[in-house]
Amino acid sequence: MLPSIVALSIPSPSQGVWEIGPFPLRGYALCIILGVVLAVWMGEKRWVARGGKAGDVQDLALWAVPFGLVGGRLYHVLTDASLYFGEGRNPVEALYVWRGGLGIWGAIALGAVGIWIGARRRGIKVLPLLDALAPGVLLAQALGRWGNWFNQELYGKPTDLPWGLEIDDAHRPLQYIGDDVLFHPTFLYESLWCLAGMALLLWADKKFQLGGGRVVALYVMVYTAGRFWIELLRIDDVQLDNVLGMRWNAWMSIILFVIALAWLVRNRTPRESVVRDRADDELDAVSFEKRAAADTGADTGADTGADTGE
Repeated sequence: MLPSIVALSIPSPSQGVWEIGPFPLRGYALCIILGVVLAVWMGEKRWVARGGKAGDVQDLALWAVPFGLVGGRLYHVLTDASLYFGEGRNPVEALYVWRGGLGIWGAIALGAVGIWIGARRRGIKVLPLLDALAPGVLLAQALGRWGNWFNQELYGKPTDLPWGLEIDDAHRPLQYIGDDVLFHPTFLYESLWCLAGMALLLWADKKFQLGGGRVVALYVMVYTAGRFWIELLRIDDVQLDNVLGMRWNAWMSIILFVIALAWLVRNRTPRESVVRDRADDELDAVSFEKRAAADTGADTGADTGADTGE
């Protein structure tokens, strides 16, 4: 390898975990957490601007985040089961989320289910909410990809480009151990793509006043377009790495892009002026009626018990 190329390459961190007393501080987890925090912050601001109530997004994050983590891990384990099951494998390691391995499709799918459950409980219309959250999700993905840099994982094919990524032998495929070779920094490509996509969504939403889930559709189209070509660069082994000549996630990108494009073309819904199915005072009235009914039931039971005792 030429010294000039090495000098311009992107180094990998010497460590991804720092021990603070008895607690390990993991770079991967920090990136995920920071991404979630900023996504909630941006989603909250956009939701309030759309007519929503301050605090809604923070409350719904209590549903979305755990659902998303479970979904992301399930998708990873199901599509890469050979890492955890079979001869010489330890199935318990499927629970070790901190080591990396969150499939975005599973995280988005179950995260959306969590949002739907929380929104239904609060009388919030789901599509306006998802439109408000979509740009922040891209921001979270952009930051989360840096967790792969800390773990030295999910990089691309060898390259002689000056921004090639240095990878330790311990994290390389066997055929590249000991070679002077750099790899495509696919984590960086995807991070930059997500940031550019976030800017596009913010611009398009402001200019065209998108509603009815059209921001979400644009999000899916933007992300999958980038994920498709990034998948073609990656060399990490996955169980579903050759489906009709392409990686499974590349096919998923194509399928989801087409579905989102159809939704965007057929749906002409303008931005919603009403974002709740029920007003807050109606929700409070329902809660009051439930409490009153419960109190009445308790009083009746107490009176009945007293009369019987006498």
